[in-house]
Amino acid sequence: MTKVTSWFDIPVSDMARAVEFYEHVTAQKLARMPVGENKETALFQADGCLFLSPEDKPSHFGSRVYFNATSGVDDWLRRVEAAGGKTLVPRTPIGAGRGFFAYFEDTEGNRVGLHGMT
Repeated sequence: MTKVTSWFDIPVSDMARAVEFYEHVTAQKLARMPVGENKETALFQADGCLFLSPEDKPSHFGSRVYFNATSGVDDWLRRVEAAGGKTLVPRTPIGAGRGFFAYFEDTEGNRVGLHGMT
């Protein structure tokens, strides 16, 4: 199957806080770098980044990013809570053998999704 997405940005208002949160939750190191004037990004190892820009604001509504919770949705939600985030919707079965989803709120106020088979 071809990937539908090619990139995602998660808007942030405090880059240091967001990097600390997402490094804990994803268990990967993010690479911070400036992007033009008054903008900064922190790159995930593939397919996306945190993005600090005056014209972007974190939001609970709008587009939603889903992380691939390969170690299990509940495992990810435990890391979310430990890093200062909040579970919004606990692990919920999708049905038809499509696994589970959950939603959490990050430290910036974004609503983010998780998808996993366990």
